Parts: sequence; structure tokens; C-alpha cells
Amino acid sequence: MAKHGKKYQEAAKLIDRDATYEAAEAIELVKQAAKAKFDESVEVAVRLGVDPRKQDQNVRGVVVLPHGTGKTQRVLVFAKGDKLKEAEAAGADYVGDTDLINKIQQGWFEFDVCVATPDMMSEVGKLGRILGGKGLMPNPKAGTVTNDVTKAVQEIKAGKIEYRLDKAGQIHAPIGKVSFDSAKLADNLKALVDALNRAKPSAAKGVYLKNISISSTMGPGARLNVSAYRL
Repeated sequence: MAKHGKKYQEAAKLIDRDATYEAAEAIELVKQAAKAKFDESVEVAVRLGVDPRKQDQNVRGVVVLPHGTGKTQRVLVFAKGDKLKEAEAAGADYVGDTDLINKIQQGWFEFDVCVATPDMMSEVGKLGRILGGKGLMPNPKAGTVTNDVTKAVQEIKAGKIEYRLDKAGQIHAPIGKVSFDSAKLADNLKALVDALNRAKPSAAKGVYLKNISISSTMGPGARLNVSAYRL
């Protein structure tokens, strides 16, 4: 087991690992326990009562956090013709078609999210192994394969995040920064959990929301009273 440094050990004393907290208290404790010299992200881990090996119990989707994540997303849009101008007007950082595909094939990755119009996907598919390995491949379920590039770009810039179930049956997602007002973090947390509740697979049986914990990037986690979020 990895040993934590003195700062982490001191921070860990603020949080009872065996206790569960209401959201407001947990958020305050996580903010107090954040000791890094940079503005740490606040992250949520949710364990779901689904079987990640079964396709009909997969949980994946997107949610626009009401107060954003605190990170400016660099958006790249693959498009042609008028859609290029539309993407630029919407605030995309990079727009293009085969020129960008060639650039990425040469190792360029100065972007955080990719959006593509449907007519570009036959070309963008050539980047499947490259972008897929970095979680950057445009996907209709994430709203990043669309003809409405204005909406896609604006939502991403406003704080849209994608969530997906991992192999351990957990969802990990950011809900803001330690510097955020606690009420804003609570709003973002609720928006995420509400989205997960709406995404519950019909094949899921028993308790769906099993555990929820929040932590800062470098700090200890605090477990929430999950009953407050169950439908």
C-alpha cells in the first residue's frame, strides 16, 4: 500500500473514514482538507449496483453542470462547408476536416474535446485507435457527433461533462474546483447524481446508488449519506 505524505495524513484527520456526511458538510471538509498549492479539482466517485460486464446495464451519458467544472475546455470540431463557420462562431478553438485529421495523425493533441458532424465520421474513423485510446473519439451518445455544432460547442464550454461506467462499476467525474463556493459544488453534485438516476438501466435490479464519495485531487475522500439521493 502506498504511503501518503505528511500533508495528506494531516488532512485525513479531518474526515472520519467510517462516517457518512450530508453533502454540505462533506464539501466543507473536502475543501478544508485540500492542501495542495494549486486549485484542486473536486471529484465524485459513485458506485452503482449494476454489472459492468453486461451491455444492458451500461451507464453512460452527459450532463451540463450548472456552474461548470472550472476548467476551460479546448474544443476541436471536424466539419465541412458552412458548419466550419458555425463552429467558429460558436466558440470552437479549432475547426477543420482532413487538415486536422492529418495533424492528429502526426501527434498533435492540443485539445480536450472533439466534436464531429455525421458526414465527417467516415474520415474521423481513421483516428479511432488514436482518439479512442485517449477517450477523445466523438460519440453520438455523448452528443459529440451532431449537425448542431453550435449547441455542442456551447454546452461543452458551459460545463458539459461525460460520465461512463468503468470496469469496477463506478462513475468518476469532476464537479468543480476547491475554490468554488460550496453551494455551487452542491448544485453540480446534485446535477450529476440526478443525471445518473435518470440513466438507470431498466435491467438494473436492487439498490442502484450504492456509495457516493467526494474528494479533492490530492486529498482524502468523504462518504456521503447516499439515501438523500436515492429515488
